[in-house]
Amino acid sequence: MIRREIDRRDALKALVAMTAAGFAGHSGLAFAQPTASGGPFTLPPLGYDYAALEPHIDAQTMMIHHQRHHGAYVANANALAAKYPALGARPIEQTLADLGSVPDSIRTGVRNNLGGHWNHSFFWDLMRPGGAREPTGPLKAAIDADLGGLTQMRDQLDAAGLGRFGSGWAWLIVDKDKKLRILSTPNQDSPLMDGQSGIVLGVDVWEHAYYLKYQNRRKDYLTAWWNTVNWDTAGANYRRAAA
Repeated sequence: MIRREIDRRDALKALVAMTAAGFAGHSGLAFAQPTASGGPFTLPPLGYDYAALEPHIDAQTMMIHHQRHHGAYVANANALAAKYPALGARPIEQTLADLGSVPDSIRTGVRNNLGGHWNHSFFWDLMRPGGAREPTGPLKAAIDADLGGLTQMRDQLDAAGLGRFGSGWAWLIVDKDKKLRILSTPNQDSPLMDGQSGIVLGVDVWEHAYYLKYQNRRKDYLTAWWNTVNWDTAGANYRRAAA
C-alpha cells in the first residue's frame, strides 16, 4: 500500500513536470493545449482563470484536471465515435441514459469517457466564479424542506463523497418525485445512467481532483470545495430539474 501511494505521488509529479514543458498560460503557469483529435466532441473552455478558485483549488490542479484528464476523455470519446458515428449524432445525455443501445464492444469506453466528458463539463460550470455564495429562492426552500437545511445537506453530500471507495462522484439531484436526494456514483458514472436527469450539484472525488494540494485528505478537499460552488448556477439547475 505504501509503495502504491508513492508511485501515485510520483506519477502526479511527473505529470506536472511534463505540463511545465508547454507554453506560457493562465496566471503564469506553463501549459499546453490537448492535441486536437477531431470528432463531434470538444473540450469546453474552462471559462475562467485556472487560479480563480484559489486557495480552495490550486491553479496547477485545475490546469491538469481540465486539460489532461478532461482532454483525454474527449479524445477517447472521439476515437470511439470514429468507430460508431451514431455516438455523435444525438445529445450526450440521451446516450448516457440509454447505454444499452451502444454496441457491447465500446459500451465500457463510452460509459467512462463520454461520462467523464459530461461530468466534467457540468463540474466546471458549477464552480464558475462570481455567483451567489449560498442557495436562495426555490433551491433554498427545497433544501430546507427535503434535507433539513444547508448544513445538513452539506454534511450528507460530504458523507456520500467520503464514503465512495476509490474514485467517483457525489451528487445532489431532484428525483422522480421532485424531491432533493443525495447519492454517489463510481468512476465516471452519473445519475443520468440511472434515469435521473435532474442534477443540481456534483463534486468530483477522484484523487486527481485534489491530490496535489490535499494529498489523501479528501475531507479537507470537500470542505474547501463548498467555497467554490456558484449557487446561481445550482439554482438554475434546480429550476430546470423541478419544472
